[in-house]
Amino acid sequence: MGADYSFLKFTNIFIIKQKLTSLNSLLNEKINKIAKRTLQIEVESIERLKGFIDENFRESVQAILKAKGRVVLTGVGKSAIVAQKIVATFNSTGTPALFMHAADAIHGDLGMIQKGDVVICLSKSGETAEIKVLIPLLKNVGSKLIALVGNMNSYLAQQVDFPINTTVTQEACPHNLAPTASTAAQMAMGDALAVCILELRGFTTKDFARFHPGGSLGKQLYLRVSDLYTQNAAPKVLDSAGIRSIIIEISSKMLGATAVVNEQGVLMGVITDGDLRRTLQKYTDVGQLTAKDIMTQHPKTIEQDAMAVEAMEQMKQYKITQLVVVEENKYMGIVHIHDLIREGLV
Repeated sequence: MGADYSFLKFTNIFIIKQKLTSLNSLLNEKINKIAKRTLQIEVESIERLKGFIDENFRESVQAILKAKGRVVLTGVGKSAIVAQKIVATFNSTGTPALFMHAADAIHGDLGMIQKGDVVICLSKSGETAEIKVLIPLLKNVGSKLIALVGNMNSYLAQQVDFPINTTVTQEACPHNLAPTASTAAQMAMGDALAVCILELRGFTTKDFARFHPGGSLGKQLYLRVSDLYTQNAAPKVLDSAGIRSIIIEISSKMLGATAVVNEQGVLMGVITDGDLRRTLQKYTDVGQLTAKDIMTQHPKTIEQDAMAVEAMEQMKQYKITQLVVVEENKYMGIVHIHDLIREGLV
């Protein structure tokens, strides 16, 4: 009886596990299907935007290029959130921009608009109550009006100077309600505007670095080796230095290496922790050895004016953790991989 009960219990557990595995498999399959369907709808919505690059789009780009003021983006709901992202893209690529919530605009924030500003309104329906109130007020200010609008027969599309079509055939939401494909289309069209302006203005990587000084992307474009190695000690010994002096210099400066120089400060070589270990393995008596006997000649070096990202690439290429910094073969210091990590370049 006991054996039968144990077998039955084992069988039931096995069946339950199989059912759970099957249910989990079905759930994963459903998740994959929903996610892929969502992305496909959004891809198709953005693909359709290519057909909407027309005279209104081109005139919008030219209006922004000619504007004496800023680009002001406005909207409500999800469109307002997309507008804030487009503002960030404009600002980071050299086009001064700001966000004004359409609801707040009619309660005082309209004072943000200055002469010479261009206003871009975002709305899927083009019939939002706040937008309907705002448009006549913007016209009174005299701003050029652009719309990213999902209904070209709407009030908004008919009232602005340049309506840009961002119509989608359906939302990714199964109820065709939650803004998904429509917001993706708005954001993509905003990017198209920003990139057109960026390229036509000749915005360069150096300009990008000026607007992104704190980010890793910006640092790759402006940070130099001279900004890094000067924060470190500069371990060095003469080529005639003995083992004791070498060990003390490496230990005290905590960079895992020391440069070897002659009396004129010209770089002769480098000694690392690894070089010391290999020397101790090779020689029984190291008392008479000098730095010149131990050092690695022709170490990997980098000029102090080189970009920090170049130092990173060299370290990756040669699988090393430090580079000797030189200026016309004169030893200047050491840049370590920890410096690059600290700056977010690795």
